[in-house]
Amino acid sequence: MAHTFEELVEMQRTVDAAHAQAEQLRSQYGPPGTRPWSGRQTQTYETAWRAWRDLARDMQSAVTTYATDHGEPRQDLEARVRAAAGHTK
Repeated sequence: MAHTFEELVEMQRTVDAAHAQAEQLRSQYGPPGTRPWSGRQTQTYETAWRAWRDLARDMQSAVTTYATDHGEPRQDLEARVRAAAGHTK
C-alpha cells in the first residue's frame, strides 16, 4: 500500500503504462469482433488487460486509504495524483 504521495504518483504511472500496453495490443491486433484473434493474441491481450485492471484496483484502494488517513477528499487527492503523474485531463 502507498504510504506517500510520491508512491501514489508512481502507482498511477504504472497503471498508465499497463493501460497503454493493453491499448497498444488492441490496436495492433484490431478489434476482436472484426477479425478473429489467435489463441496467443487472446491470451496476451487478456493478460495485459488483467494486469491493468488489477493495478487500477490497487491504485483506487491506495488512494482511498491515503485520503482517509490524511483527511483529504478522495476526489481532490486523485486529481492531484493524476496531475503529478502527467495527466492533462
